[in-house]
Amino acid sequence: MVDAVLEPILQGRRSQPHQLIEVLQDIQDECGYISGDAMRIVSRELGVPLIDVCRVTNFYKAFSLKPRGRNIITICTGTACHVRGSGLLIDQVRGQLKINPGDTTDDGAFTVECVNCLGACALGPVVVENNAYAHHVTPGKLRKSIRKMSNGTNGGDENAEG
Repeated sequence: MVDAVLEPILQGRRSQPHQLIEVLQDIQDECGYISGDAMRIVSRELGVPLIDVCRVTNFYKAFSLKPRGRNIITICTGTACHVRGSGLLIDQVRGQLKINPGDTTDDGAFTVECVNCLGACALGPVVVENNAYAHHVTPGKLRKSIRKMSNGTNGGDENAEG
């Protein structure tokens, strides 16, 4: 029997390997991550070898293999952002949230990720806070934004003004 959460996602897509990425995106949207059990079910139901499901979930940064926090902070570490201080932003996160990039706080409030480029090099350093882009971010702006997110408001709008 297919897991109740996956049943509606797989409806009408069984034995259709070309649906793999769409199915995985829908699982990610619904569950917040893609579990090992979900990958095994998708493999079986779509007729895609498990190794290929694993390759796709590991290749695309959009997929997470472990639960993520309620707030997602993504720091660009590409060359332009790096030379403009993205390393200081990582240090700010480590100090304030006590986690490293790739980790989630124990209370499940924050996940911090780093990416090689967000495509806004002229605006660096760039941070994405819960899908809101913030440009020219400083450690102080990030600190305030994290405090706001901790209090239940999104700080991305304030930082978007620079």
